[in-house]
Amino acid sequence: MTEWRALARQHSLPPKHPQAAMNDAPLTAPADARPRRPERVAHADLPGLFATCAWFRALAAEHQSMVLASAHAEHLEGGAWIARRQEPSDYWIGVHSGLIKLAIYSPSGRSCTLSGVPPGGWFGEGSVIKRELRKYDVAAIQPSLVMFVPSETFHTLLASSLPFNAFVIRQLNNRMGEFIASIQNSRLLDVDARVAQSLAQLFNPDLYPDTGRTLAISQEEVGLLAGVSRQRINQALQNLERLEILRLSYNQIDVLDLERLGAFGREQL
Repeated sequence: MTEWRALARQHSLPPKHPQAAMNDAPLTAPADARPRRPERVAHADLPGLFATCAWFRALAAEHQSMVLASAHAEHLEGGAWIARRQEPSDYWIGVHSGLIKLAIYSPSGRSCTLSGVPPGGWFGEGSVIKRELRKYDVAAIQPSLVMFVPSETFHTLLASSLPFNAFVIRQLNNRMGEFIASIQNSRLLDVDARVAQSLAQLFNPDLYPDTGRTLAISQEEVGLLAGVSRQRINQALQNLERLEILRLSYNQIDVLDLERLGAFGREQL
C-alpha cells in the first residue's frame, strides 16, 4: 500500500484500482511533482507526424485527409496514464516518440507486463475492431508524443482501404507472436534472459520499425518493461554488458550485438 501511495503522488492520473502499482520499480518523480494535463499538438503539425507512418503513406489521398481531420496527438509526461483497462477502446494509438507500457494491474497490487511500445509502434487494434472495453492499462514510461486515431475512422479505413487492411492483418499476426513470446519468456526464462528478451522485443522491425541500436532508456525504465526490481535490473544489464552484447551509459543503452541479444537465454526454452 505504501508503494501505491508513492506512485499516486508521482503520476498524472490516480490509478483506477487503489492498490495497483506500476511495478516493483515505480517511476521516479520529484516529491513535490504536481499533475499536469497532456499538451495537445497543433493540428497543423499532424501531417508531419503521420507522414512518418508507413501505413499512413500507403493510404489514398482522401483517406489520409480523413485521418488528419479526425486524429489528434498529445505530449505526455512519464508516468501519465494513456488509456485504462475496462474503459471503451475509443482510439487506435501510436507512439511517435518516447516509450509506453501495456500492462494489467490487479486490485491486490500485482501486475503483469504485456509489452513495451517504442517509437513507430501502434497498438489496440484488436479491441477497436471488436468495439470492446480495453483489456489492459497503458502508461507512458518516459515523456512521449502519442497519436490517437478515433475508432470510427479506423473502422472506415477497414471498410474502404485495401492497403490499410493488409497492414492491420500483418499487425495482428505480429502482435500475436509477440504476446506468445512474452508469456513464454515470463514463465520459462531466468531474470537475465527475461531482461534481454524484453529489450530484444523493442527491435521487432514489423511492429516497431523506428527503433535504432541506441535506446534512450534508463535502467529503471527497462525494469518497468521487464517487471524486475531496480537492484536486479542493474545486475542483469551489467551481465549483458560484460558479455559485450550491449553498452551502458547514463539513460542510454547501446545494443552492440542485436543477434546475440535476441538469442540470449533461448537455450532455456
